[in-house]
Amino acid sequence: MEPRTEQASFAAGCFWGVAAYFKRVKGVVRATAGYCGGSTENPSYEQVCGGRTGHAESVLVEFDPAIVPYERLLYHFWKIHNPTQVNRQGNDIGSQYRSVIFTHSEGQREAAEGSKIELERSGHYRHSIATAIESATEFWPAEEYHQDYLAKNPAAYCHVDLSNVD
Repeated sequence: MEPRTEQASFAAGCFWGVAAYFKRVKGVVRATAGYCGGSTENPSYEQVCGGRTGHAESVLVEFDPAIVPYERLLYHFWKIHNPTQVNRQGNDIGSQYRSVIFTHSEGQREAAEGSKIELERSGHYRHSIATAIESATEFWPAEEYHQDYLAKNPAAYCHVDLSNVD
């Protein structure tokens, strides 16, 4: 019997590490690197990096909510990047590296907003949370060479700690 899956979309800096991390989360069926939140149809990596399409490097996560609830995916999202940074993560700078939760339903929006408020109130960060919460727009998969990039290029730079998936 096929599991019933749902989709979640996150932007947390360079999509290589974000996709690799989410693929390691139990209950995630697929994590695809791509582009979301912009205005250009089927943008290329070069167009997105040029900063004129409005897209963020994003990951479309297909997950089984019976194994990993959306709220747990939010936990992982907050854990793997610095949500106080604007238009950057680590060495990557530009609006394409901004922090965004793209929601696919009203339930996801409510959960995302609640988790953001909770994190803000926790005092974990000295600065305000800069992460945007937006309705998901069309997701455009990145070029094939970006899929599973860190598995293909283990020495590549990555701002995400892939050793600490719980």
